[in-house]
Amino acid sequence: MPLLILVADDNAGIRQAIADSLEFGGYNVMPAVDGAEALEKVNAYHPHLIVADIRMPRLNGYEFVKKVRQRPEYRLIPVIFLTECNETSDRIQGYRVGCDAYLPKPFEMDELLAVVRGLLERAQIVQNEIRFPQPGTPAIPINSPAPAMDIDEAARLANIEELTDREQQVLHLLAHGLSNSDIGKTLHLSPRTIEKYVSNLLRKTQTNNRANLSRFAVENRLLS
Repeated sequence: MPLLILVADDNAGIRQAIADSLEFGGYNVMPAVDGAEALEKVNAYHPHLIVADIRMPRLNGYEFVKKVRQRPEYRLIPVIFLTECNETSDRIQGYRVGCDAYLPKPFEMDELLAVVRGLLERAQIVQNEIRFPQPGTPAIPINSPAPAMDIDEAARLANIEELTDREQQVLHLLAHGLSNSDIGKTLHLSPRTIEKYVSNLLRKTQTNNRANLSRFAVENRLLS
């Protein structure tokens, strides 16, 4: 069964062009004319991925995605912003509210399709890891009480609370798959400086690689 993609854009021409391209790529598409309608359709149909403009009436893209991310069951839905808002501050705000990719208008449809495929594949991997943990990893029933927090866990959470604003920005971009170079370009910092921030994040979260750091961010809801 084809995956369902929600496309929210108040420009009918752009909305239709995106829908045509995605449908040609094998996906089902559900259109929305603004953020308010998009939110209603997310609640009703649970799409596999969201493509949204930022400048929309009634509910803009930032507020729409922020409301989506407030629901635990929607936290892992990939979100792509397609927008004319292309200042660094706009991109940072987009990643802060929970978008996974940010493509400025005008954009190439081939690039959009590549990003869609990549995000859906990554989302499937994450879902499989949650449903089928690796051998040797104890499964925790959904309704079981949370285990008691040990000393190491308490220390780690205390370190998380001490994350600086810049460290949180780096963590958010890293967890969305950006390389040190891309993070540096987004934040206007050198890759070497980003390496130092990543090292600090690994130390504070007591993780040993970028994959575990990204997973830690998702599991501890640090991406909302």
